[in-house]
Amino acid sequence: MASDNAVLSGWLQNLETGLAKGGREVAALFQEDGFWRDLISHTWNIKTCEGRDEIAAMVDTVAGDIQPAGFRLRGDASSSDGITEGWFDFETLCGRGEGYVRLKSDGAWTCLTALKELKGFEEACGASRDTGVEHGQVRGRLTWKERREREETTLGYSGQPYVLIIGGGQGGIALGARLRRLGVPTLIIDRNDRPGDSWRNRYKSLCLHDPVWYDHLPYLPFPDHWPVFSPKDKIADWLESYTRIMELNYWTRSVAKSAQYDEAEGIWTVEVERDHHPVTLRPRHLVLATGMSGVPNMPDIPGMESFKGIMCHSSAHEGSDAHRGSGKRAVVIGSNNSAHDICHDFWENGIDVTMVQRSSTLVIRSETLMDLGLKALYSEQALANGIDTHTADILFASLPYRVLPSLQKPIYDRAEILDRDFYDGLRRVGFMRDRGDDDTGLFVKYLRRGSGYYIDVGASRLVANGEINLKTGQITDVTEGGVIVDGEEIPADILIFATGYGSMNGWAEQLIGKDVADRVGRCWGLGSGTTKDPGPWEGELRNMWKPTRQEALWFH
Repeated sequence: MASDNAVLSGWLQNLETGLAKGGREVAALFQEDGFWRDLISHTWNIKTCEGRDEIAAMVDTVAGDIQPAGFRLRGDASSSDGITEGWFDFETLCGRGEGYVRLKSDGAWTCLTALKELKGFEEACGASRDTGVEHGQVRGRLTWKERREREETTLGYSGQPYVLIIGGGQGGIALGARLRRLGVPTLIIDRNDRPGDSWRNRYKSLCLHDPVWYDHLPYLPFPDHWPVFSPKDKIADWLESYTRIMELNYWTRSVAKSAQYDEAEGIWTVEVERDHHPVTLRPRHLVLATGMSGVPNMPDIPGMESFKGIMCHSSAHEGSDAHRGSGKRAVVIGSNNSAHDICHDFWENGIDVTMVQRSSTLVIRSETLMDLGLKALYSEQALANGIDTHTADILFASLPYRVLPSLQKPIYDRAEILDRDFYDGLRRVGFMRDRGDDDTGLFVKYLRRGSGYYIDVGASRLVANGEINLKTGQITDVTEGGVIVDGEEIPADILIFATGYGSMNGWAEQLIGKDVADRVGRCWGLGSGTTKDPGPWEGELRNMWKPTRQEALWFH
């Protein structure tokens, strides 16, 4: 351990010295094909530099302005399989950061640097927390409640938010909580009646397929009795409580109608309808926190206008309870997560349901994903090993996206062996299955395209057993009483299109204009050149959580 510490400390000292000399000095400390991933601290962006040339160019561009220094080992380094790795802290002119590095014999393989806080803008917490009351004699004193009420009634009217967040789901409120802790006047608007309704209003069987250790919101982790997989209504109530406890400025029943940016003034003009009353907001920054998915994809199929039954996109499906015992037949178009969940829900209510699969789907059992893919970082075992959610997040972020496929493929090779009988059952009924374009599994496929997978929590067994009917092929027509798939009519009284969503910039097109959406370009994806993720290679998720080609417009 002592020798590992010495190796890593020596490398950090050389890094600090090299940063003062120039890019080539720093690049020489990395492998020829090494990686430096930076989260804000050096580049004011989310950026991965691949190879010595990119690392040298980045250092020459930014080091003089940010003056990085104080690189020091935190805790003990460790060594395994020829890699010495460990945590470190550092500072820049503007902030304080942390990092993680992996060294091989010929230099650093991966290095992560991440900004933790800005100097002069530290969060008021711990020893610097607000007292809550001003002691002494104060005429006309306002209580905490009165100050909050004044803020709630003036923000957006006599005073303007610095940041406007459109979308009050978990992403929007997490960002709102962070900005509030930083003292940034922030307003969140959402079209629903209550915070959490984006979950509350969906079909009753909806739940998170990610485990609880992966899903904490900032500052307020779930209590340790919280279920591993959170049901939708439990999540909805948590989100609503979170907005109150974190004292977020949150407008319900509010819809953004249009937005325009004044380049000269650096201000957005956003027209909002709040409770049917028009309000004009003028924030400096506009964040679209409208979900990873964009506008629902509702296909245009000949004959849709003739269908006599119930027809909707999966995003509008509220569940099948009302149809229990009705004798109705349901057809669900699609074969990814939502399609499986909805089919499962129909089956549990005794409704004859058919899944129409148009293209292959990656399927992995939840238990297998937990065991092989998540347990090391997100589990009770990980907590026992000292890996809390923040530690796990930074460790995972320290792996550049370029190397993830090679690290993920063995997991899915192993799953194929462990779950052979499970997969054989799907194959026998003709279910089309893949493991990603290059057999690298769910997480890589999610990063590339955000779709095309199902984490099995029971529906796959119903498909394999024939209890959920399966029809593979392409839909050519909708009739009064069903759909035509490869020449065969599938009868339906209920038709659900679980056909996914467009890119997030579809919201920008609706709100701001096609010119802005086109200028911003695609949101999500890495540029891997695989299915639905065209190149060129980006190295990071396109336009997510970072500056876009439209000034002061952000996607979250």
